[in-house]
Amino acid sequence: MAKTAHYYIQFEPDCCYHVFNRAVDRKNLFVSTDNYTFFLKQYDKYLSPVVSTLSYALLGNHFHFGIRIHPDTDLATFRKSSNLNARRYSTPHALVAHQFQRLFQSYALAFNIQQNRLGTLFQRPFKRCAVDPDDVTRLILYHHLNPQWHQMVSDFSQYPWTSYSR
Repeated sequence: MAKTAHYYIQFEPDCCYHVFNRAVDRKNLFVSTDNYTFFLKQYDKYLSPVVSTLSYALLGNHFHFGIRIHPDTDLATFRKSSNLNARRYSTPHALVAHQFQRLFQSYALAFNIQQNRLGTLFQRPFKRCAVDPDDVTRLILYHHLNPQWHQMVSDFSQYPWTSYSR
């Protein structure tokens, strides 16, 4: 279980984080190839303007991302070009957290329609922890090995939904 402190880590420019979450009741977030593909497409749409992706792993009922927040100047440019409320999203944390919420809402809406379900899909709040730059390689390895650790595949390199295979 994640430490409570992980819920309150504030995103800061030029810093690395491990972001992770799972579905409510540990049910599946992804039930088809299209789900995985759509989630990554939405992730790219909402998060690429504000973060660089170091690694990821999408598993049946949860996901992991290793990210680096863009520099403050890039965040300011995105905030301006997106016509976001300058006061409400004035901090890097507020902006990045908002973009994650947009991803979650977008995916949950589509998934709920597809699966004929109602209600919350993701646990709240989503978890994140700061990653020391010296530990980034370890984080990437953790993400790539995760499907094998969960016994989804016998060889991690054969699992299609990690950044290793991309």
